[in-house]
Order: sequence, then structure tokens, then C-alpha cells
Amino acid sequence: MKRRIYTDTSVIGGCLDVEFEEGSLSLFHTFKSGSTVLVISNLTIAELESAPQAVRDVLLSVPKDHIEFIEFTEEANDLADTYLQEGVVSKKSRVDAQHIATATISRVDVLVSWNFKHIVNLERIHGYNSVNLRLGYPILEIRTPIEVIDYED
Repeated sequence: MKRRIYTDTSVIGGCLDVEFEEGSLSLFHTFKSGSTVLVISNLTIAELESAPQAVRDVLLSVPKDHIEFIEFTEEANDLADTYLQEGVVSKKSRVDAQHIATATISRVDVLVSWNFKHIVNLERIHGYNSVNLRLGYPILEIRTPIEVIDYED
């Protein structure tokens, strides 16, 4: 079974950023080849609407049959609200909490991001997953792109 990888906007934009391009481009190569499934939500699509065309083109470079589109639902909204109420992140980071909740509800294999402050952060990961487990959701793997790329020996 192919790994389903929820990808936030930072990874898409990372393909055009010197600091993050190596990991982002390597991951997008796996999406283009079909060896992994790119999972994106309507949240990501909405964020990309205000992005430069070059960033939107990164997403357009992946064949549509290698992409799974998921929706931000009322259930995900409730879960995101719980993250905020529990103080995992502040209300200013609502969209980040919504991405985490959407990925959790959709039971993706992993969420990838370059957002170290609100997403790929050990304290935050523990907080998100503490809420998830208490409410009967699975643990969500949260990593950077370089942690999910298969490296050949």
C-alpha cells in the first residue's frame, strides 16, 4: 500500500526555497512518480490561492491521479478547537491546528511540514497526539520531508 502523505503549504513553497528545496523536491519526486500519494485539503488549496503562480505550479506538476483531495469537516473543526482549548497552540495558529485535525481525521500515514514553530515541534506533537488519543483518534506522525524520503544505501 502506498504511503499517504498530507502535505502543508510550507512544503509546496519549500520546492522554491533554497533552504528547503532539496527535501521538498525529493518528496515531490515521489508524488510525481506515484510511489507515494500526495494528500492535500481544501485548506491547502485556499492558502495556495494567494501564493505566487510558481508555487501553485508545483502542485500542478503532480498528476491528479497521484493526489488525494480531502475536506476540512465539522469533525475536524471540533478537533482543531480542542487543540486550541487545550493550549497545544494559540488561537493565532488556528489554521495549523485545522491542518493537523484534518490529517488526523483522514488517518493519513504522516503529515509533512517545514513549520517548526507550530507543527514539527516535539512539544506540539505530544500535545496534538495527547488530545488525539484521549478522544479516540490515532497518533499522527508529523515529520519534515527529509524524514520520510527513502534513501538508498
